[in-house]
Amino acid sequence: MTYYSGFLLPVPTANKQKYIDMAQGAWSMFKRYGALRMVEAWGVDVPRGKVNDFYMSTQAKDDETVVFSWIEWPDKATADAGFEKMMADPEMQGPPEMPFDGMRMMWGGFEPIVDEKA
Repeated sequence: MTYYSGFLLPVPTANKQKYIDMAQGAWSMFKRYGALRMVEAWGVDVPRGKVNDFYMSTQAKDDETVVFSWIEWPDKATADAGFEKMMADPEMQGPPEMPFDGMRMMWGGFEPIVDEKA
């Protein structure tokens, strides 16, 4: 069953191109480890709420934009194996320079319950 790794994070708006460059560079590694598709979505119409919203959940600052992204995998086993291989990959050794605060990034794994494209 298809599996998705989903991410939500705040990125300094001034770092948009750096983020795009980082994401494009990461795709080759995700693809090498079995990912089928990667989507990075820059927030352009993200309303602020009174109780909760994307900004509050990521503790985004006024000069940051919320990014919503996901990686599509054939199944959870491929995703788990891919992330395990990635962590052992010499390319991933040492802290990579990230154009955002990784401490405020949220992620999780999801199985589709409705998939209208199929």
